[in-house]
Amino acid sequence: MSDNIQEMYQKAKKAFEKVEFWPQDKVNEMTAAAGWEWQKEETARALARLAVDESGIGVYEDKVAKIQSKTRGSLWNMRSIKTCGLIREDKEKGLKIFAKPMGVIANVVPCTNPESTICALGVNILNTRNAMIVSPHPRTQGSSYLTVEYGRRALKKIGAPVDLLQCIKNTSHEKTKELMKVCDFAVATGGAALVKVVYEAGKPCQTVGAGNVISIVDETVDIPSTAEKIIKSKTANNSASCSSENAVAVYEGIYDEMIDELIAQGGYLCSTEEREKLRKFMWPDGKKLNRDVVAKPAMYIAEQAGIDAPKETRFIMVLGEKAGPEDRFSGEKISLVLTVWKWSDFSEMVERTKKMLEFSGAGHSVSIHSLNQDRQIELAIKTNVGRVNCNMPHAMANSGSWFNGQPFTDTLGCGSWAGNMTTDNINYRHFLNYTYLSVPIEEYVPTDDNLFRDYLEKWGKD
Repeated sequence: MSDNIQEMYQKAKKAFEKVEFWPQDKVNEMTAAAGWEWQKEETARALARLAVDESGIGVYEDKVAKIQSKTRGSLWNMRSIKTCGLIREDKEKGLKIFAKPMGVIANVVPCTNPESTICALGVNILNTRNAMIVSPHPRTQGSSYLTVEYGRRALKKIGAPVDLLQCIKNTSHEKTKELMKVCDFAVATGGAALVKVVYEAGKPCQTVGAGNVISIVDETVDIPSTAEKIIKSKTANNSASCSSENAVAVYEGIYDEMIDELIAQGGYLCSTEEREKLRKFMWPDGKKLNRDVVAKPAMYIAEQAGIDAPKETRFIMVLGEKAGPEDRFSGEKISLVLTVWKWSDFSEMVERTKKMLEFSGAGHSVSIHSLNQDRQIELAIKTNVGRVNCNMPHAMANSGSWFNGQPFTDTLGCGSWAGNMTTDNINYRHFLNYTYLSVPIEEYVPTDDNLFRDYLEKWGKD
C-alpha cells in the first residue's frame, strides 16, 4: 500500500462503493471474516508481541486477551443488529428508517492499544459498510500496519474489497492531518491534544478524553475481594488503559485494613520522602507526565525514581494531598501508581471526586465498591461521567466485558465535558447515517387540555 493519502482515499472510496448497498447477510459474512482472523490465537499473539516489542509498554499476555475479547465482544454485540437497508418501521407514525454508511473513516489509534483499537472499531466499521484508513501512532506503526494486513487477508479470502481496510505505513503528524481532512468521518482515540487536531480538520468525528478513575470504597464491602478486583484492574497491561484506577478512596472505618490488604497483595506505600522522589520523576517540569512511566513495570518506576521497594511490588501507592492541579497525583497517571484518599462523609468524597475530574478525566468514568444502592445512584447522578461501574474490576468492565452490560469497545466517548460528541462506548451506532421515509397518517392536533391540563389546573389560564 502507498502512503499517498489521496490515493489511499480514492482506493477506499471505490471499495466502499462496491459494498455500499450490500445486503445484511453479505455484510455479516464480511465482518465475521475479519473478526475471525483478528481473534485467532496465532493472530492475537503475533500482534501483541509486536506491539509490546515496538512500544516497550504493556503486558504481552494481557494484550493477547484484549485483542480477542474486544473483537469477539464487538461481534457479539452486533449479533442480531440490522445495519443495512430498512432497520426499523413504525407503522403508527408512518415511518420507515433506513441505515446508511458514512463512507471512508479515518481511524487514529494510540500506542497503548495499537492493535485492539483497530480490531474493535474495524468490525463495527465493516458491519456498517464503511471503509477504514488507519493512522497509527509513530511508536507502534508496525503493529497497527500488521493488524490491518490480517484484516485485508480475511477480506481477500471471501472476495470482499481489500481496500476497505488500509493503514498508513510510515506515519507522520502531517499525514494524519491530511487523512482527517480528506476522509468523510474520523474517530480518534487519544487525549485532549488529539481532540483539538481532529476538530481542526473540519470533519465530523468521534473523539475521546483522558481517564482518571477514582474508585470509592465503603464499609459494606468484603475487603480482600475488593482489593483483589482493584489490583486486577490496576495491574492489567501495566495500567496502560485509561480505564485503570488512578486513585482509591477508602472509608476511614476500614482504611487501615484496606491499605494492609492492598500491601499484602503487592502494593507498596511510599513514605513522604519517597512520594516526593516519585513526583519529580513522573513530572520533571511539574506539569507534563514523563512518558517513560507509561505502562512500565512497577519496579522499573521505583528504580528510576530512586525508591527501594520490595522486588515483589506490583504497584506503587502514594497518599493524596489536594484534589486538583496543585497535586499532580490527583490526576491521570497511565502507570502503576495509585493515589490513596481517605473519607468520612460520602457526599463530600463525591464532591472531591468531581473536583479531581474537573482537573483530569472529565466525562470518562468512576468506580464504586459498595452494596449501598443509594450511594451508587448518588455517584451516578452527581458526577459528570459516561460510566459508573459498581463492584467490578473497572478496567475490565468499563469498555465491555462478559460479566457486565457495557458495550464492547476500545474507544470511550466523554461527552461535552471533554469536548466529545457523545458519552457512549463507540460502536456501530456511531458510524451510520439514517434516512426517515415518511408517509401520511391520520391527522391529530392536540388540544390545550392534552398539552397543559396539569399546569392549567394549578395556575389557570391568566
